[in-house]
Amino acid sequence: MRWLKYVAAAGSVGLIVVAIRLASFSNAGIAAPLMLLDVVIIARVWGMAPALVAAAAGSAAYSYYFLPPEGFGIEDPEDWIAFGVFIFTAVIAGELASRAERRTAEAQAGRQEIERLYQELQNAFDRASEAEAARRNEQLKAALLDALTHNLRTPLTAIKAAVTALMGSGVWRPGAELSVEGRHELLLVIDEESDRLNRFIEGLSAADRAEPASPIHLRTVNIDDVLRAGLMRAETVTRHHHVAVAIDEGLPPLSVDAAALTEVVYILLDNASKYASTGTTITVRATAGPERQVQLSVTDEGPGIPLEFRERVFEKFFRIPARASHDPRRVGVGLGLPIARRLVEAQGGRIWIETPASGRGTAVMLTLPASLEMAEAEHPAPVAMAVK
Repeated sequence: MRWLKYVAAAGSVGLIVVAIRLASFSNAGIAAPLMLLDVVIIARVWGMAPALVAAAAGSAAYSYYFLPPEGFGIEDPEDWIAFGVFIFTAVIAGELASRAERRTAEAQAGRQEIERLYQELQNAFDRASEAEAARRNEQLKAALLDALTHNLRTPLTAIKAAVTALMGSGVWRPGAELSVEGRHELLLVIDEESDRLNRFIEGLSAADRAEPASPIHLRTVNIDDVLRAGLMRAETVTRHHHVAVAIDEGLPPLSVDAAALTEVVYILLDNASKYASTGTTITVRATAGPERQVQLSVTDEGPGIPLEFRERVFEKFFRIPARASHDPRRVGVGLGLPIARRLVEAQGGRIWIETPASGRGTAVMLTLPASLEMAEAEHPAPVAMAVK
């Protein structure tokens, strides 16, 4: 229905002529601006072609009604000049108005194209982000499975080896390969490693429980016995480090679960050896604490833990960003310290992290309750030895 635009353009000129005639205005100075304004409006609304129709119709009406004599004849040369100027002005005004409208339309189309391209870019970025997130999620799951496999295989290997040795020895008799003491020691290994495996599984399943599922059996225990057991268990993970032990003289015995505390010592030594470079020193120190408590610390020379992460490392599955073990085969899952805190707090103790006096590395601090009973054996003199 494009022809309606042309009819309407010509009709608008007729409306202007009728309005001027009804108002009894016959001056060409009034008619010319109104008709030029009509051409400009039509050019902006419908484009250049309808504007040219309006300009032609306006020129004819201007000549017929407003330039003497009435009709299409023009007598005065000045009227010819006015008529020519009107036609020229109408065409130029229509072209300028139409060009402005085209530029507006082009700008609008450009904005829409930019918005479309931006939306496509955003969609592509979202797809790339989802792909990257999926890739990292797969890497995290693979690392989690590797770490879980390692933590489950270690006690299972010890249990399997002990059971195999017991089965191979047969019924005990004089001259058998395993003595009663040897068989008892293997049974202790099975018992301890089973407890260790049970505590690890408990740490996986008890994400929100405030108390451990298995009961804690508090007994009077000497701190040096617990440290000795923990150091022996951690021999394989600390074999590339120097481990120094210092125990103050006259420390009271502890009122703790020996197996649980041994597990805590092992976890701390495992963490220290995992993130501290080989050849560095890991220091285990036991000193008297306030209010009949014993303070235990495990200090390494590793990269340290920033202040903002010192509480978060006790959250399950939290790992410090961009922090990796120096041994790629020992991948952590963020369960060691949470399990250690649960075990320590279940025995009335407290665990936290400090910066060592040297300013380098990490010091994991523990306070443990002392027993109200007197130790049966005398405590040894202060120890400051290099185990390795």
